[in-house]
Amino acid sequence: MKKQRILTAALGLVTIFGIMAVLSGCGTQKSSEKTGDAKQVLKLPTASQLNTIDISASSGYGQTGNIFESFYRLGKNGKVAPGLAKSLKTSADGKTYTFTLRDAKWSNGDKITAQDFVYSWQRTITPATKSEYAYLFDGVKNANEINAGKMDPKTLGISAPDSKTVVITLEKPIPYFKVLMAYPLFGPQSEKVVNKYGKKYGTSSQYMVYSGPFKMTGWKGTNNSWQYVKNNQYWDAKVVKLDEIDYTVVSDAQTSLDLYQNNQLDLSQLSQTQVPNYENDKEYIQYPYSYVSYLNYNFASTNADKKKILSNQNARLAISLSLNRQQLTKKVLGNGSLVPTGFVSTDLAKNPSTNADFSKDQKTTDTMDYDTKLAKSKWAAAKKETGIDKITLTLLAGNDNGDDPSTSIVIQYLKGQLEKVLPGLTIKIRAVPTQVASSERRAGNFDIALAGWGADFNDPISFLQIPETGTAYNYGKYSNAAYDKLIEKASNEDAADPDKRWQGMVTASQMLSKDQGITPLYQSVYSYMQKSSVKGIIHNTAGTQWNYKYAYMK
Repeated sequence: MKKQRILTAALGLVTIFGIMAVLSGCGTQKSSEKTGDAKQVLKLPTASQLNTIDISASSGYGQTGNIFESFYRLGKNGKVAPGLAKSLKTSADGKTYTFTLRDAKWSNGDKITAQDFVYSWQRTITPATKSEYAYLFDGVKNANEINAGKMDPKTLGISAPDSKTVVITLEKPIPYFKVLMAYPLFGPQSEKVVNKYGKKYGTSSQYMVYSGPFKMTGWKGTNNSWQYVKNNQYWDAKVVKLDEIDYTVVSDAQTSLDLYQNNQLDLSQLSQTQVPNYENDKEYIQYPYSYVSYLNYNFASTNADKKKILSNQNARLAISLSLNRQQLTKKVLGNGSLVPTGFVSTDLAKNPSTNADFSKDQKTTDTMDYDTKLAKSKWAAAKKETGIDKITLTLLAGNDNGDDPSTSIVIQYLKGQLEKVLPGLTIKIRAVPTQVASSERRAGNFDIALAGWGADFNDPISFLQIPETGTAYNYGKYSNAAYDKLIEKASNEDAADPDKRWQGMVTASQMLSKDQGITPLYQSVYSYMQKSSVKGIIHNTAGTQWNYKYAYMK
């Protein structure tokens, strides 16, 4: 079982705050010099600068899904919507996908061809590219071997029999494959353009060619403002109403709100301290995201006593049962965050037979409920089983100016609550810059860590693969053979049977909850002020969250 597959979606979570802020918007109408008509302009703040627009090297696609397109786009409710593919034929065994491309052009007028997809995929999967999302190619023929440097990229399971046909060969059925094909990562790239610009490719808006509804201008690689302008070469340009999207880096919530109130922004993300003042305003709106914050335990601690406690199921259950998640989300955070029912986020995927949300199916009693009596009982059992009466555990958290401001209050709540309910437990807080915290987790230098995960696509497996034995983001070295077997079965043997696969994933999630291999805390919901004149924004909880193709200013 190859464990390096599938695991870098965490980048979605590491950069979540920055990506989320990318969506704010301010709609103004500018006078057109050519026609005298009002221009449709949406102005959006972003929390941080961009480092690249090269889809092979990107660490997130929160906003670039509007300038790059793949076979599909992500439409409402996580459903695939038309993209560069005109039609699709799938083999009976679910291992061969044949896409027929529509007549589409790059922003420079060149035709988008099947070979552009082949070149893009091979370029991304090549180890020298160091793509942070190469793991998402898992299941495509030879992808893992190529990514490991064991095979030639040209042996990847993608081919172009002619200029309009792309054939993709899989090693196994992938139930969520069509949704994956809406991710910009799997879009085309022009080899001619890459060769033309060389090392400059993707480092500036002028060193790029675009396939989406918009093209980028004014970005020089390090500046704090840039624009998306309507791509008139786009195959569906007739439905795109916005003429321009203006982005400005605004890292402070109060500054953003001031700009919003001065009609310079149409959307402004609210901090948790701002939410109470605006949650009853008619322009207040919430956008949930599939980002679940959780506690990561170090099962491989070099300290014998700490390892005993952290490896003890009753101790982990005691910690989970000590936490009042309703209070945490409603009172402590106060920003609309959701109480999770397990590791998989709410509003991510639906039962293929009943249409019930996965979050309802995975719910397990006596694992994440607030029950101090049961928590104390579990803690007493853990003490007896380990022979440890007192223990000090360090809680590691990334917390600097670029982080979600809720981090500080969350870790203080955790310390106070755990020390109050569990006698003999002392929590020592270690708050360090985000990058330091990430490095420490990777190195295993923590007892308990405040971590998080956001799905890259709308399927429970995006979460459930993380705690598998040996996976790259399983920093705490959690290992459960029965859990591994369930995930492996869902990914292979049951991949073509939606009902069996679903039940297997539900059982796995429930098993993880009963074992508290990780302890979910809350699911992020981002609160915004949004001008009533902004219409048509499509938001999803996973993948390319923000789709402005149909957005307009009323």
